[in-house]
Amino acid sequence: MTHDGPTDHLEQNRRYWDDQAAAWHGPLARDHWAQVEPRWGLWGTPESQVSVLPPDLAGMRTIELGCGTAYVSAWLAGAGAHPVGIDLSEQQLNTARAMQAEFGIDFPLVLGNAEEVPYEDDSFDLAISEYGASLWCDPYRWIPEAARLLVPGGRLVFLRYSPLFALCAGPEGAASTTLSRPQFGLTRLNGGDHVQFVLPHGETLRLLRSCGFVVEDLIEIQAPRPAQREYSEVSADWARQWPSEEVWKARLAD
Repeated sequence: MTHDGPTDHLEQNRRYWDDQAAAWHGPLARDHWAQVEPRWGLWGTPESQVSVLPPDLAGMRTIELGCGTAYVSAWLAGAGAHPVGIDLSEQQLNTARAMQAEFGIDFPLVLGNAEEVPYEDDSFDLAISEYGASLWCDPYRWIPEAARLLVPGGRLVFLRYSPLFALCAGPEGAASTTLSRPQFGLTRLNGGDHVQFVLPHGETLRLLRSCGFVVEDLIEIQAPRPAQREYSEVSADWARQWPSEEVWKARLAD
């Protein structure tokens, strides 16, 4: 499947993470790196509840697409995998390197674009993205790239905002109880100084299948009570009633 949409989001998002978001995201990195059990997404959903990761990580070659401060790759390394992290933000990778030095965990960190990864075909057993490429890259580019990078039988796991959240996010970005945009044509969300991508479920399913993936699970996350924190874009009360985020699990057909 080909896609000929604009690519200006890459530079916009690089500037966003380098110039703005790294300033507030960096202090959170240490907390993520220090976690004994992985906790996922906005609501810190524990791994024991959602089983995002395959149980047999030891020895797996993994790539984190849009790794940010690379705490997911650190979790994978702690489970015996051989991770690589790629991100287009040098500032985010600088934070990741500082965390590597502090926690004594070393793995390759690549400055680059998750839509065009500088590794050969069939290089990895697992591709993963938690609000990295899964939100900030064009799905019609990064998902086929993930398929190219994976061996037959390899797994793809990603977390992103739910389509329902995207449909209910108003002009200021906060989720309401009113639909704010049409579902047909939902793909690219322009945030002024950044660009995000969310596809409806049907379109995501067709894209994954066209790239050779078999979808094994789709988990819609419900916010816990009490929530660990609130967000300007979505309240915990909203996310207890409707899913603000979701986990996709897929396997590349043999």
